[in-house]
Amino acid sequence: MKVLGIESTAHTIGIGIVEKANGKTVILANKKSVFKAVGKGFVPTELAGHHAANFGKVLGEALAQSGLHLAGIDAIAYSKGPGIGTCLRVGATAACYMRARTQKPVVGVNHCLAHVEIAKWQAGLADPLVLYVSGGNTQLIIRDGRRYNVIGETLDIGLGNLFDSFARSLKLEHPTGSELEKLAAGGKYLPMPYSLKAMNFTFSGLQTYAEKLIGNYPPNDIAYSLMETSFAMVCEGVEKALTITGKKELIACGGVACNKRLQEMLSLLSEDRGVTFGASANEFNVDNGAMVAFTGAKLLECGFKPETREIAINQDYRIDQAKLPKTF
Repeated sequence: MKVLGIESTAHTIGIGIVEKANGKTVILANKKSVFKAVGKGFVPTELAGHHAANFGKVLGEALAQSGLHLAGIDAIAYSKGPGIGTCLRVGATAACYMRARTQKPVVGVNHCLAHVEIAKWQAGLADPLVLYVSGGNTQLIIRDGRRYNVIGETLDIGLGNLFDSFARSLKLEHPTGSELEKLAAGGKYLPMPYSLKAMNFTFSGLQTYAEKLIGNYPPNDIAYSLMETSFAMVCEGVEKALTITGKKELIACGGVACNKRLQEMLSLLSEDRGVTFGASANEFNVDNGAMVAFTGAKLLECGFKPETREIAINQDYRIDQAKLPKTF
């Protein structure tokens, strides 16, 4: 079975192609185009315009990389949500068009679930505690039967949102997360507010405090302190979750999981507790089409029913709302 996946939840239009056969999974293609905004936030209509303008190019690149034609695809998966409505609609419209053209089945995939599933597969872990850290989300997740449960999460903004907003205040270039990581190298620690409520996080106060320091302290000191403080909060939440759940495996996924310092802290924490830690390659931590194709293929293989009527989106589609097939 060959599945094409469309990712369009936020700043990235991505297309991946995955083949599942004889118990093996192979990623045949993973191409994308990322909208870049310098010194400002994302405007939904601009993002959607970028995705629509670049869809054909990215599709052509993915098909060329895979060596396939569209007729050789067995099914189409798309990011159903959560995400920015205008962006999600581009992906859903593309899936609708491709279904009409090819008569292939279409499956809507929860974006967060896609991050989790490809990370589990790449790390080779079966039942981990999941730390999902991205622009819009910061969550602690465990599998419970036919659902994933969120046992801790941000109460205001995601960790990636914290970094993006602060980086924009410094007029850093996109991708702001990696630029902020570079800036933080060699910085000195400045005390900052630390807030953790059980296993729930709050980051907006930390953002406000850090922005007030701009102009009074070296930018690399502020960036370093912001990352160290927020990562310490996240690691404390992870440690609490490991204690409560008794999990012996841990994965980090999502765009912020690319951060080397965060991975180092989680690795040290895991080693201290006798826990196996894993993460995806950065290509699959950031938003990408391959993770959508991978999860769509897994859903279909386990008997998930394709979309039969309207190909819909859900901007607020939480991972704990995604019901899984029995054998998933």
